[in-house]
Amino acid sequence: MESAAALAKELGKWNEVADFYRRASELYTVCGRAQPASDALAKGARALEDPVPEEAIQLYIEACTILEDDGKEQMAFDLYRDVTSAYIKLQKYTDAAAFLLRWGLAADKCNATHSQFKAYLSAILIYLYIHDIKQAEKCYNDCSQVDAFLGNDHGRCASKLLSAYTEGDIEEIRRLAQSSAVSHLDHMVIRLARKLPTGDVSGLKTNAYKEQEEELDEDDLT
Repeated sequence: MESAAALAKELGKWNEVADFYRRASELYTVCGRAQPASDALAKGARALEDPVPEEAIQLYIEACTILEDDGKEQMAFDLYRDVTSAYIKLQKYTDAAAFLLRWGLAADKCNATHSQFKAYLSAILIYLYIHDIKQAEKCYNDCSQVDAFLGNDHGRCASKLLSAYTEGDIEEIRRLAQSSAVSHLDHMVIRLARKLPTGDVSGLKTNAYKEQEEELDEDDLT
């Protein structure tokens, strides 16, 4: 099946490439061989990444799912990275962030806390890159349910970044984007982080003060 897929690739028959690799994966699955089944889909995804990127992403995700279902999340880390990279290339940033959170959950299941927190910070940075501050804050709050994240370099970096956005402090945002916590992330995320801030942050400080004043007014019962 994989030989047939390789031939279909040479002939540029992209639908057949996907079909043959899926069939090969199914045959491995029937034999109870999750790793080769996942590998077959990943090969198909790599063959399709340039000509048919959307189909490649789908194959990558199916490859991840096979390993997740088999309790082998740690074996899927490269695939999570491939999916995230493909989404970023297509400028599907919210999908990339969502998949990073899926990676974080998988890392949590196999106690890979370093990878887990890198994925969390990466997702927050992507939301900041598209200047969706509210979603970045929500993402940070969700990730903070894991106590260890707050005391970790990645968690502290995320917290400081969000504070810098609230303060409208462009220089601090740029400084944090160059920090070691960011520099050790995957290069696809680093490239986005180095461009922060991508939108106007001066209004965020004003909005924050307005919200504080409104809260004070509500508390003033005199």
